[in-house]
Amino acid sequence: MLFNTLRFIALVLVLTSAPLLSRAGVIKGTVRGANKEGLAFANVAVRGAATSTGANEQGQFQLRLPAGQYELVFQYVGYRPHIEPVRVPGGDSTLTVNITLQPEAYNLGEVLVKSSDRDPAYAIIQQAQQWRAYHKREVAAYRARIYIKSLGRINDTPAKIMGLFKLGPDIKKGIFYLSESLSDFSFTQPNIVKERMISSRVSGDSRGLSFNRASAGRNLGFYENLIKPAFSERGFVSPIAANAMLFYKYELVGSTPQGGVTVHKIRVLPRRRTDPVFAGFIYIVDDSWRIHSVDLNLDQDAQIDYVDNLHIAQQYAPAPGNSNVWLIQSQQVTANLSGLGFKGSGYINAVLSNYSNVVPTYPTPPVAKAAPPVVAEGKDAAPIGQETAAQIRKRKPDLRGLNGQVRQKVKQARRDSLRNDPFARMGRNEVQLVEKGVNERDSAYWDQVRPVPLTDEETKDYRTKDSTEVLRRSRPYQDSMDRKRNKFEPINLVLGGYTHQNTFRKRSVSVLPLPQIFQYNTVEGAVLNAQATFSQRTDDRRFFSLTPVLRYGFSSEQLSPSLNLAWQLHPAKRQQVGLLAGRTIENFDKNSQLTPLINTVYTLLNNRNYAKLYRRDGAELSYLSEPVNGLNLRATAAYFDRRQLDNTTNRLLRDVPGRAFTPNRPLSDELADTGFGRSQLLTVGLSADYRPGQRYINRPDGKFNLGSKWPTFNVQGRLAIPRVLGADVRYLLLQAGVRDNVPLGLLGTSNFQVSAGGFVGRQEGMTFIDYRHFSGNQTILAGNFSNFQLLDYYRFSTNNTYIEAHYDHHFNGFFFNKVPLFRKLKWQEVASLNYLTTARAGHYVELGAGVEHILKVLRVDFYSALQSGQRLGTGFRIGFGF
Repeated sequence: MLFNTLRFIALVLVLTSAPLLSRAGVIKGTVRGANKEGLAFANVAVRGAATSTGANEQGQFQLRLPAGQYELVFQYVGYRPHIEPVRVPGGDSTLTVNITLQPEAYNLGEVLVKSSDRDPAYAIIQQAQQWRAYHKREVAAYRARIYIKSLGRINDTPAKIMGLFKLGPDIKKGIFYLSESLSDFSFTQPNIVKERMISSRVSGDSRGLSFNRASAGRNLGFYENLIKPAFSERGFVSPIAANAMLFYKYELVGSTPQGGVTVHKIRVLPRRRTDPVFAGFIYIVDDSWRIHSVDLNLDQDAQIDYVDNLHIAQQYAPAPGNSNVWLIQSQQVTANLSGLGFKGSGYINAVLSNYSNVVPTYPTPPVAKAAPPVVAEGKDAAPIGQETAAQIRKRKPDLRGLNGQVRQKVKQARRDSLRNDPFARMGRNEVQLVEKGVNERDSAYWDQVRPVPLTDEETKDYRTKDSTEVLRRSRPYQDSMDRKRNKFEPINLVLGGYTHQNTFRKRSVSVLPLPQIFQYNTVEGAVLNAQATFSQRTDDRRFFSLTPVLRYGFSSEQLSPSLNLAWQLHPAKRQQVGLLAGRTIENFDKNSQLTPLINTVYTLLNNRNYAKLYRRDGAELSYLSEPVNGLNLRATAAYFDRRQLDNTTNRLLRDVPGRAFTPNRPLSDELADTGFGRSQLLTVGLSADYRPGQRYINRPDGKFNLGSKWPTFNVQGRLAIPRVLGADVRYLLLQAGVRDNVPLGLLGTSNFQVSAGGFVGRQEGMTFIDYRHFSGNQTILAGNFSNFQLLDYYRFSTNNTYIEAHYDHHFNGFFFNKVPLFRKLKWQEVASLNYLTTARAGHYVELGAGVEHILKVLRVDFYSALQSGQRLGTGFRIGFGF
């Protein structure tokens, strides 16, 4: 009986203590360097497991582990790894472990290097180049958990932006953005990333959703030849790219054993300051020739706007259970920024852990060919221990069949994932899914799951902003801030208009800048174009906008009232209704780049009344939708009563001798008399844009498209229906086109758009308004560089068939960066070609060459036009070119 009682008590003790023993304990501490300062973003991993974390900016780390015995591996680029055995006791215990890492002692060994021979680093880099393709694809698929923290801070602010605009009351020194996210994600070759955000936190905004994204970090893969980060237009050459030796010089700092392998530390140096390259260190593992870690920098020579310097650090380690596959453990991007009088800094820190479902491409890596015997004498002699470049090429691994093996393993991984796929809910091209409720976690939850501890500055920012959020969302506070934001500044009205906000009610009223309010043309004379846009947003992120317009021409004495309405129907999907009703004064070419401001300047100062106008009374109803990913539809129905207008004034500010205003009649090669008197039109239209394979992010606050490797295809049609509501016009216009931007590596980016179409079937009562117009330009000011720049505004308008094409190539400084003055100014070169063919135009071509990024925002081009081989003319164009 006593024995049974004791056994029962023992069982109770075991059952009650088991949860306590199994509960995780916390290991925390600081990783310091030899100078006793914290090593920012040092890596901390559990040896032989999938668990790892990173330190914060101050070198502090924390790791939550179940009770048990472990070995922790502390690593930092350039320092000797340290293995520390720890025992995590049961219960909610905290164990403090402070580690000091020692700088790695990299030895050059006994390699003999003659003064005439290249540095041994070149041989190591050549081996890494030869194995690059394999390591890029050595893992077919895997899953992991990723923690990302993003921070941006303002260190200094100007009194006024560009000396003109006062800062808003929200812009202050200190942290302006801090967010954390925890996500599960999967990777499948060739570059398919699926990510489900588990939790999100934004400092001071309990409703906010982090924009952290795992797939963004994959743009910094150094196994790619060219790295194309989001912050640069032209990209940068990887230190182990196939052509890297044309851009880099290398120095072997030394080699050291680490974890059973030998790691070579290699300094990478730009051959030319103008090249798009990094500087710093890359660490290569001997024999397998893979990347161990990177410690690379970009400075102002990288030609990145507003970035003084940028640092990228990455750490790789063997996958759990498979030492032949290495995966990234952590990645940090830190930057110092400046521009427009502001100075700031920031970082993005990503820590990956819990790797699972790792599918290697090969069970074992391809066997490297044995090193050939070293030639000791003769013309092909090499230093002892050093192979020639030719000898290394003979050791290139045989990777035949690698692509097929990758495809086979990917199929296998997909079959296996169907059994238990946490990403099954995601669409085929959905990159990231942010579900509702991920931002509803409290601070206690984050204290449990956060792998990287907060710094003192970050803790204070959370505490201050979270505690004052209720106050900042209150009406008295927001009203007080609005009083400061809404303070009227004359310079704002002149340059950008004026907006009055009511933040608490999510309302705003905006008026146009003065140059758009006051206009001038020969049809109306002086014009008062008074309009205001009222916008209302809702709590579920829909919006409604209403724009009443009162336009009055003082010479024509004509009042033209109209109303424009837009209503977003769905909080996340693109689903919008629009209505335009009333009387408007329109250009014959509704897409003309001849803005009212440009026409006003040329009319008053140069005797050029380029704009030809007519009156339109009626309404147009439109509906926009994206029924399936990549397909955008726009449907319209419109009825308008159009009336011809004539010039009513010839007043101007500067009279050019011998030049008179022209009548308000467009000049056309296809239609001798473009006057029409009065015309009534009823149309229905449908336009469809489709981009196959469009990648996107799905969030509670909307869908965000990321692009595709495919171009965008467009088809559209417009049908004019006669004898309904008095309409007297019949036609059917059909058009198809394609457009895309094509990255060409270091050569820059090409953009093109091609469209072909025409009027089909019977035509009745068509006016010149109904013709297909091609947006030209006869002024020195370019409203849109993607249109024709020397073409007469209406000369080649057609009611027949046509083909229109536009192409421009942005070299992104490929040539100019080699010229010291241009490099310092950050100017970039651009070339363009415009083409049109119609029955009357024949083959019309414009060739252009120009410079963009002048003063960061301006572009100047020189064009030459030809028609069927005959030169028509030349001209300069100035506009915005970012």
